[in-house]
Amino acid sequence: MEDAADRHVDVWTRELDGLDPVGEAIFVRLAILARHQDRRRREVLAAGGMLRWQFKVLLMLRRNGPPYTASPSRLAEHLGLTRGALSARLGAIEEAGWIERAPDAVDRRRVHVRLTDAGHAMLTAHISQEGLGESVLLAPLTERERRTLADLLRKMVLAVQE
Repeated sequence: MEDAADRHVDVWTRELDGLDPVGEAIFVRLAILARHQDRRRREVLAAGGMLRWQFKVLLMLRRNGPPYTASPSRLAEHLGLTRGALSARLGAIEEAGWIERAPDAVDRRRVHVRLTDAGHAMLTAHISQEGLGESVLLAPLTERERRTLADLLRKMVLAVQE
């Protein structure tokens, strides 16, 4: 069976001397899968009434573990945002009821951002829907093939992280 990557490689191996057809096929397929998953993620977020940046903030709070709180400066740092940019985003998420900001019990100048029960539920629902999409994408592979693919991708990621 021929896919879009095969057609792409056929064209470019004729046009570009020295093109590695196997390497090109790998990266074209990775790009196709990434675009597919990104589109699916956006659709799931939109269906749930959430934007990607809102999801990232909620995810960062959840990632911290119980009690699912963080300072705005820590959130900004982890999200790669300025504190001002984060502050503007937090307002919209707080208005949706997914987070709350509360002053520190000891130092009232400090603020903590906390994931609310509604935010936790929204995040859990999204992650569940996204997981279904990932399962569909991985369905053609056996369990052994999935483990092999995960191991090979890890090997590549480790190489670029060095």
